Amino acid sequence: MRKYFGTDGIRRIANTELSPNLVYRVAKAGAYVLSKHSDHTPTILIGRDTRISGTLIESAMVAGFLSYGANVKILGVLPTPGVAYLTKKLKADASVVISASHNTYEFNGVKYFSNKGMKIPDELEEEIEEVMDSGKLDELSAVNEKIGVSEIRTDLLDEYVYFFRKNFEEDFDKLDLSNFVVAIDTANGATSVVAEKVFSALGIKHYILNNTPNGTNINENCGSTHLDVLKKYVVENKCNLGIAYDGDGDRCLAVDEKGNEIDGDILLAVISNYMKEKGKLNKDTLVATVMSNLGLKKYTEKNGINFEETKVGDRYVLEKMLEEGYNLGGEQSGHIIMLDYNPTGDGILTSLMLTKIILEKNKSASEICDIIKIYPQVLVNAKVAGDKKYDYDKDEEIKQAIEKLEKEFSGNGRVLIRPSGTEPLVRVMIEGTDKEYIKTKAEELAKLIEKKLN
Repeated sequence: MRKYFGTDGIRRIANTELSPNLVYRVAKAGAYVLSKHSDHTPTILIGRDTRISGTLIESAMVAGFLSYGANVKILGVLPTPGVAYLTKKLKADASVVISASHNTYEFNGVKYFSNKGMKIPDELEEEIEEVMDSGKLDELSAVNEKIGVSEIRTDLLDEYVYFFRKNFEEDFDKLDLSNFVVAIDTANGATSVVAEKVFSALGIKHYILNNTPNGTNINENCGSTHLDVLKKYVVENKCNLGIAYDGDGDRCLAVDEKGNEIDGDILLAVISNYMKEKGKLNKDTLVATVMSNLGLKKYTEKNGINFEETKVGDRYVLEKMLEEGYNLGGEQSGHIIMLDYNPTGDGILTSLMLTKIILEKNKSASEICDIIKIYPQVLVNAKVAGDKKYDYDKDEEIKQAIEKLEKEFSGNGRVLIRPSGTEPLVRVMIEGTDKEYIKTKAEELAKLIEKKLN
């Protein structure tokens, strides 16, 4: 079990659990692990979101890298996928994003990316932890002329804007944009510095919401985790589409012209359908996690698309894509990975692809999304003894209850049981056609799990 890293880097409350001292150690150990096979002075990029603690964590991170002897380029506020893209483009040895994604402002986090612009695998995170706690850190201190230097490179934001222009400008020049208006919610986060520049450069009419970060309002009743304000705005202002990013900009959810939510599963259906039509969906395959809606699986079966399933986490989606040569995958939460463009989820990229599809097909957003039927989904947490949360599949009564339910659904529903990675909980997720019925069944199953595993 890892001590510091979770499913998406290190994420804790800033300046208490995520102390400057811890960050310094993570930086020094990370610089060593990620560059120990290189024969040159490593260069590491640092980007962050808009949290009040961002510059505090950044300062500790920079100190750790320089102390090891790495050189640092400080990118300032930039979405996670922007940092990933620049890591590859500038041939840096590694990069770090300081963000707690969709969490509230008091949290912050550290995510490492390799020289390929991809989140580093579990094994490397484990190696970083070993070095941090080995007493070896003092030996890794650079002296004299070997000490690293840092430079502020906020100008590199323009390179990220150019990435979108390079990939979409020609397409949008050929489309009729005159009657198309999009509302964009940047969650007062990392996309607040770049989204408006991108949409303006491509000539797409837009309204911008929640675009005044003050350090404490990131994700506060806005962005991809709180869509109500955007839904209302889209309908009242007769927009063709609403787009919402999360705090660090690697996720995108959307809202159609009627105010209905377009989640990650619907986005994956729309984009995979378009790519297959164009002959650009590698091996006619889509990669998603076990948490994806049953409707996505049914959509792929109906449309001749292979469906590959992974455990929860965009890093596992990416691993499967790289292993098998697939180019589209993602999660229900709005992490959509289009490997032909960028090796990580990219909210702005996803929203531009959706906009392009709607305009090319000359249909409304709701018509475009009509290709998939989403099944009602209920999630109930069962509180269990921490040492027993992985034992649910060893108990005969629990196993029989699950089997009975699945038999009853006969392909039109499913049961997914998943122990929490961080808490003494077992998550019970049930899908089916009748929301009230599956809610009752999920609560019954959660009670049984609580009774048997406490």
